[in-house]
Amino acid sequence: MKRRNFIEKSMIMGGLITPAAAMSSFNAPGKPENEQGPADKEEIFIERPAEGRPHEGKVLAVIQAHCDDVPYWAAGTVAKLLHEGYTGYLIRTTNDEAAGRGNSPGEIILNNDESNRAFARVMGLKQVYDLGYRNHRMDENNIQEIKGRLIFLFRLLKVNTIVSFDPWDHYEENPDHYVTARAVEAARWMSGARANYPEQLDVVQAHSVTERYYYARGPQVFNRVVDISNFIDRKVEANMAVWSQGAGGNAGSRLRNRLAEEGKKLPILGDDDRTADFNYIKHIMLDKNSQALRGVPSDRETGEMYGLEWAEKFRYFGPRHSTLDDYISKNAVEI
Repeated sequence: MKRRNFIEKSMIMGGLITPAAAMSSFNAPGKPENEQGPADKEEIFIERPAEGRPHEGKVLAVIQAHCDDVPYWAAGTVAKLLHEGYTGYLIRTTNDEAAGRGNSPGEIILNNDESNRAFARVMGLKQVYDLGYRNHRMDENNIQEIKGRLIFLFRLLKVNTIVSFDPWDHYEENPDHYVTARAVEAARWMSGARANYPEQLDVVQAHSVTERYYYARGPQVFNRVVDISNFIDRKVEANMAVWSQGAGGNAGSRLRNRLAEEGKKLPILGDDDRTADFNYIKHIMLDKNSQALRGVPSDRETGEMYGLEWAEKFRYFGPRHSTLDDYISKNAVEI
């Protein structure tokens, strides 16, 4: 049995999605049925590039636990939103001490910090905030503190939209990922109410976050597919910037050099290091070997399922729509 079919059946049997939603999510060739359906139902909405800068004046918070999280899974969508007018800020929750290049924890931290800031520069994010929690140990921290710090940042920056991990993902193993996800969602929910952390209101105002793009490693219930075809090269460049991690950065040139020592060559890696790094990330990490390197299907294959060239998928929540307002506009009479 194919893994995708097994996961689909398991999720249906567990009550996580309906059979109709599963068909829409997994078996939609070309243009999915109910493409323009509302995001709060189990339907797939295709978000395509917008003309101009419709999000001018809005603020995007890009939140990750480690310097390679958003580059791996959501950099195409972040590039798209920034291109459409958002001002973006990067929030990293850990100190990135446990994984990456370096001969000591201190060197690893410094190298990952450099990659994190390089990623922000490539994307055009305005500022970086590091919360500095111990890597792979975020589950030992009091989530109240993490929430409070995030609430302050959401209020200070007046965040409209966030991109982060899916707090309801059932397959995540890394505690940094799922603790970050739950803290982000709780902070998002609480930041708009004056009763929450009222001592902050001496310096910031209560502010509600109205949109969420949640990504996940592994199988995910999703309702939005974002067309990143125009931004796939920027996603590649974002991953090239994260040189301190193994899957991206200069993995292509390292592979090219290793093969040359063995008297071999992969034509796709070209004849110079930059071409090797670029093509490795685009055609191997994000496509041919995506499942092994990132834990998710190929961005190209995801796009092809929906008639797109390249795509990313999310559990999306947008601004709440009041059916009462609709009812009033249609039925209110003059007195």
